[in-house]
Amino acid sequence: MIDSKQAAEALADIDDIVQRLRQSQLYELASLGALWWGALVFAGNLVTWLWPFYAVYAWPAVDILGVGGLVAIRLLAPSQAQAPAFDIRLVLVFALFFAFGYICTNVLGHFGPRELGAFWPIYFMLFYTLAGLWFGYAFVAIGLVISALTLIGFFTIGEPFPLWMAFVNGGGLILGGLWMRRI
Repeated sequence: MIDSKQAAEALADIDDIVQRLRQSQLYELASLGALWWGALVFAGNLVTWLWPFYAVYAWPAVDILGVGGLVAIRLLAPSQAQAPAFDIRLVLVFALFFAFGYICTNVLGHFGPRELGAFWPIYFMLFYTLAGLWFGYAFVAIGLVISALTLIGFFTIGEPFPLWMAFVNGGGLILGGLWMRRI
């Protein structure tokens, strides 16, 4: 027989295990997303560095493949078996995200290629960092490190900035995704 104090401790332990399991599942999905986006962003920045003319085609392809991949990860994830098959809110989040970024860069700011190369990673990392306030410190760390390295490269690196960003943004997301798999 256990008393009420022992029962409360046992329930607290169970609650702790449930919370850890949820965070583990979230990190598993997020790590897959980070690895996916990291590979795409790395490729997009390499195209921008090697063939700048094709960057205007590469980045929409990166964005479409990236969002499509995230939707597929979400739909195919075994931990999401009880989730609805399709949630329109996910598509709306991305539509609003990209629309706001487009308004900032092309309507209000008229950014050039270098400014775009710094804005979009920092803009993405803002939301990564904000998500980390709810979902775990790994998101905060990844967002802040990539943002800081982006700014360092923007202000100190000349022409090879897209190559810098391939490793900082693409490589940073890949490393962050691998790190989240180990947490």
